[in-house]
Amino acid sequence: MRSLNNFKGLIFLLIISLCSCSDDKKAEVKKPVLIKGLYSFGPEAALFVDCSTGKEYWTADSSAKLELQYSQLEIGQPYASVYIEVEGDIKPSGKEGPASAYDSTLTVRKVISIKKDIPKDICK
Repeated sequence: MRSLNNFKGLIFLLIISLCSCSDDKKAEVKKPVLIKGLYSFGPEAALFVDCSTGKEYWTADSSAKLELQYSQLEIGQPYASVYIEVEGDIKPSGKEGPASAYDSTLTVRKVISIKKDIPKDICK
């Protein structure tokens, strides 16, 4: 009987220790990353060029506001570049679909600003 109680106690401690362990990646809260660059949108693609690196990315608008605000600027032609500042993240593109033509995809989480005028001191 005593060995059964010891066994139950050991199992209980094992369960508690497993539950108290946490995956650091899950516990880590990611800070939004501010990304600045040129955005263009048209019937077949939404593209972003990072001002600091010059790299081009496929763009996914999870905010559901970037494309709307782009169209509200009344640019008059598809794929005209505008300056944007957004919160989001850049991850490798999938192997299928239109984004696969690009190494990475920018996923926009929040639109900070969008302007027709491109600042010369930020984007060259």
